[in-house]
Amino acid sequence: MKLAKKYTLYLIRWQLSTPILAIVLKLLSDMNTLTATIIANLIGGLIFFWIDKIIFKKKSDVPLWEIKEDVECHDCHKKDRGYRIVEWGNYDRTEDKHPQYRCKACSINKMKIIESKQ
Repeated sequence: MKLAKKYTLYLIRWQLSTPILAIVLKLLSDMNTLTATIIANLIGGLIFFWIDKIIFKKKSDVPLWEIKEDVECHDCHKKDRGYRIVEWGNYDRTEDKHPQYRCKACSINKMKIIESKQ
């Protein structure tokens, strides 16, 4: 996501937080102003943390590789040094329970497949 688009989304998100925080402050009007403001900001943080996480998610331009010695290639079944792309752009296998390692040639092919889908 381009920086200008992220910034615009962030500004819109910031404006959306105003009515929510105002409602909380209104509901807590019997409280001390400072205490009500702190509580309102905590509630806002609980809500908007997740939105900000989506807006500012980093997409890597360079693949993150994991390399292992003496593995069987997932594609050609040759026993060799194994490579796997863990994360790259929209491709994310950081939580993969069954990682697939490939020999150098097959990993280059896999990289081309992933790149064409980005």
